[in-house]
Amino acid sequence: MLLPVTLLLRRGYAAGVVGAALTARARGLGHRPIGQALGVPGATVRGWLRVMGSRLDPVRSWLLQVAALAGVDWVVPQAQGCRWRDLLAALAAASEAVTGRFGRDGVLGPVTGWQVAVACSGGRLLAPGWPPVWPGRGGNTSCP
Repeated sequence: MLLPVTLLLRRGYAAGVVGAALTARARGLGHRPIGQALGVPGATVRGWLRVMGSRLDPVRSWLLQVAALAGVDWVVPQAQGCRWRDLLAALAAASEAVTGRFGRDGVLGPVTGWQVAVACSGGRLLAPGWPPVWPGRGGNTSCP
């Protein structure tokens, strides 16, 4: 079955909700306040944050490769001082490159950055085994 770019594989929430949680984490919020703000159980948000926290660098690299392949004159984003914010900067670069090449309006309306992330991951953004995570690449995922 094909999923629309508004849904992630094996997740019961729309990509926009998951993306809002990941964005709030980059702003320094914890899983409980994020869950309350989004109307999602804190344990669910904690699971999303743990999964993405374990793969920040590989996903960021994947998104930068998407930006390089889709973009014409794309700019590598500057380091943001936090791996979560670096991920969001890479997502913004990939989204700008994809929408710059294919247009900002899709079948479902304006294309969002999280829809780009879902599309480039084949819906597997938080699924097990995507992208390949190499041993020893964990590190500190906290923001100052």
